[in-house]
Amino acid sequence: MANRYLFGSGRRRVVPWLLLLPGLGFYLVMGVGPSLFTTVYSLTDATGLRGLPISWVGFENYYEFLFEGARSRDNLDALWRTLKFMVLVTVIQFGVGLLMAILVNQKLRGHLVFRTIFFVPVILGAVVQGLMWKLFLRPGGGPMDTLYGWLGLESQFLAGTNAFYWVVLVQIWANAGFTMVVFLAGMQTIPAELYEAAAVDGARGWSLFKNITWPQLTPAVNTNFLLNIIGSLQAWMLFLVLTGYKNGTQVLGYLVYAEGFGKQGTGSFRQGYAAAASVVLFLLVLVLGMTANFVTTRRERKYLS
Repeated sequence: MANRYLFGSGRRRVVPWLLLLPGLGFYLVMGVGPSLFTTVYSLTDATGLRGLPISWVGFENYYEFLFEGARSRDNLDALWRTLKFMVLVTVIQFGVGLLMAILVNQKLRGHLVFRTIFFVPVILGAVVQGLMWKLFLRPGGGPMDTLYGWLGLESQFLAGTNAFYWVVLVQIWANAGFTMVVFLAGMQTIPAELYEAAAVDGARGWSLFKNITWPQLTPAVNTNFLLNIIGSLQAWMLFLVLTGYKNGTQVLGYLVYAEGFGKQGTGSFRQGYAAAASVVLFLLVLVLGMTANFVTTRRERKYLS
């Protein structure tokens, strides 16, 4: 009886598998299929233009992307810039989101209003977010340019390598609200009895956070950590809207788009090459994501086992 099948016997055993088929089929068609096709595409010289022949080139696209000429050095710079972007966004967004969650969880007057204000940027979408900040930072009439003019300073916010750090700022502003919501959901599941018992023993402030809130937030911490890493590695839309294709600001995600759709300055379409770049990005996300998952799983076992 211990091994009894929960969904019945006979033909009923097939019912759960039949219920899974639509979702599984959709995942195979929309997820696995394009991924496999991209991998195959990366081994060709495809341009994506109708009528042009497609030749099999093997790993030439990967070799060119990583090792051949000045372009490969730019690509490797973009790889390191992607990692830098990930570290800055993950660390700062994590901290800002946690701070906002602590503040709105205090049940102070107006906390619902501030919760909404903090979350609003998340629902705008990357294009709207980028356009808002581009207008805000626009030289020759933008609010920040006017403010700098009053101070007698010259504003070149989106020029040169400084543009990279403005994209970091906008990425954090755009997504910190989601991080806050995940933390807030975790805080609201912590039993009040734990705080009451600790308060009886004289715990206050930082001691409560360190010994109760932080360990109990472990699932939310792990979720935000993984989401921040993966989201920042895949970010590219804000770079497109705010800076365009500019040396010193490209990340791998934007390189994939620029190479595939002729936006890298040469006007040539190289979708096979772009597919190779996307596979490199996928492997980067996979390795870092699995590493982060291993670390967070160990942490979860430590606190919640």
